[in-house]
Amino acid sequence: MKILGLSCSPRRQGTTEILLDMALQGARQEGAEVELYCLAGKDIKPCDGCRACRETGECHIQDDMQDLYNKLLAANGIIFGTPIYFYSMAAQAKTVIDRTIALNRPERSLGNKVGGVVAVAGSMGLIDALKDLYFYMVTRQMLPANFVAAYPGSRDELRKMERCMNAAQDLGRQMVQIVAKKFEYPSEFPRTSFAFGTHTR
Repeated sequence: MKILGLSCSPRRQGTTEILLDMALQGARQEGAEVELYCLAGKDIKPCDGCRACRETGECHIQDDMQDLYNKLLAANGIIFGTPIYFYSMAAQAKTVIDRTIALNRPERSLGNKVGGVVAVAGSMGLIDALKDLYFYMVTRQMLPANFVAAYPGSRDELRKMERCMNAAQDLGRQMVQIVAKKFEYPSEFPRTSFAFGTHTR
């Protein structure tokens, strides 16, 4: 079993990464293999809307997202971590979300993977980011686990937030236990690349 922590912060070793590290420690305690993947310094371009991946299942953009695709597909659980910038998730997080439209085939999808979230903010925006990330997971037919959200003023302050750090560790433990239940969406309701429940006629 593998749990992937995806840090969508443009900075290394910040508060987002600290919370993800704690969550991965919890997952490791439950016996999972863990990996922290940081987007900082990575070359991941925005989706260009070509729609070719709907036919091929592959994204034509050759950048670091190709490596991340493999890590996302290999993981049983994914913890998305993001700071809050201008009242929403970081641009890096949204870019990854948009690029995963290429994972739209039964053999190459995020379906039935467990998803969790850690988010850090200095002010407003946490609720909207959590909503967007959880709605994304549902439309990918992932199984949502818990989230940990915090308002730390600094890395040192975050480390002193004992209940928050414990909650992050518990998130990792919970992810492993949910994965172990081997949940699967019913195959008669296949996931598509289109919006769920939205109709024009």
